[in-house]
Amino acid sequence: MSDHNYVPSSKLGKWFNDRLPLLSLSAHLREYPTPKNLNYWWTFGGILTFCLVAQIITGIVLAMHYVAHTDLAFASVEHIMRDVNYGWLLRYFHANGASMFFLAVYIHIFRALYYGSYKSPREVIWIIGMIIYFLMMMTAFMGYVLPWGQMSFWAATVITNLFSAVPFVGESITNWLWGGFAVDNPTLTRFYALHYLLPFLIFGLVILHIWALHVPGNNNPIGIELKKPSKDTVPFHPYIVIKDLFALLLFLIVFAFFVFYAPNILGHADNYIEANPMVTPNHIVPEWYLLPFYAILRSVPDKLFGVIAMFASIFVLVILPWLDTSKVKSAIFRPIYKQFYWILVIDVLVLGYMGAMPAEGTYLLIARAATIYYFVHFLIILPILGKKEKTLPVPLSITDPVLGGSPNPNVVKKKEIYN
Repeated sequence: MSDHNYVPSSKLGKWFNDRLPLLSLSAHLREYPTPKNLNYWWTFGGILTFCLVAQIITGIVLAMHYVAHTDLAFASVEHIMRDVNYGWLLRYFHANGASMFFLAVYIHIFRALYYGSYKSPREVIWIIGMIIYFLMMMTAFMGYVLPWGQMSFWAATVITNLFSAVPFVGESITNWLWGGFAVDNPTLTRFYALHYLLPFLIFGLVILHIWALHVPGNNNPIGIELKKPSKDTVPFHPYIVIKDLFALLLFLIVFAFFVFYAPNILGHADNYIEANPMVTPNHIVPEWYLLPFYAILRSVPDKLFGVIAMFASIFVLVILPWLDTSKVKSAIFRPIYKQFYWILVIDVLVLGYMGAMPAEGTYLLIARAATIYYFVHFLIILPILGKKEKTLPVPLSITDPVLGGSPNPNVVKKKEIYN
């Protein structure tokens, strides 16, 4: 049954569906043809949806008790932890939820890089995903400022000061962000308002992201386009739903470990000290999920070019579908690309580690080398590799490799004769 032919069985259901076809939509989601070879790396889309909803719900409740004022913000967080019923759980769930959100999104992105999910006809899905990712970083940074600890205050000071490097309008932009001439109460108020608003914008973009996905359909580990429905697809429910729920359960076990047994391990000790503009921390660092971009920023000697490099490192991901010139999607059939893929993974991990280290000596040299390779990978290696790499034969369908099939044209002709 397709979503176009779905007719509710009850009169009330038919009346409602004729005026607002939500029931037809739910039928489409249940019966949506999905490639039957999807592995567990594809479950992180559902996990990310759960993370977003959980962050919005816990954020709304926390906002009821938080006070966005420089004199009261730190104390209000302590009030939430000590006096609000289960406030400690809400706060730890929300704070660690941001880390789990980014962990899931990085796995989601690198899965797409490995299996070529950003390529035609899914470029719009990828671009919307990158916009979501950028808004996530903005939201997380503003949320990091709200506790008004030492690291919150100085991270806000350092990051907002970057805009002053923009020629002509930089100082005006910085003063607008601050709401004055220094990071103070107007800055905190603005960040609080934006931190509350942006998740709802992200939620809308996630709906658009899923809608865009349902036009061409899911990519799959083989990287071939499927006819829907066919012998290579299964209904989304119950097959994929059960798989997603099992993966979510495993993810929640890891999540629960951090919330209940190591709630502060991903934070910075200095952020448990109230903000003091007169005392600078020894080493100012953002949260772990922003460290690779922080390393790129600091690896460039010039302030303006550092800011440009940091934003370019995100923009290069947006235009990735046009930088990768290979016609084959999946790294399974691209042996040379697979090696460069793992080098990129190591490079990003190195950038993350260097972002947590002081920008001096050997650390700075390694960060610069890793930054150079990051851009070389996307701007030079991928375009050339797509033209020169000799790929392995790609199966004609998902079922072929499972049943011992072959992309050999002679084999295909024999099959057609016997059929």
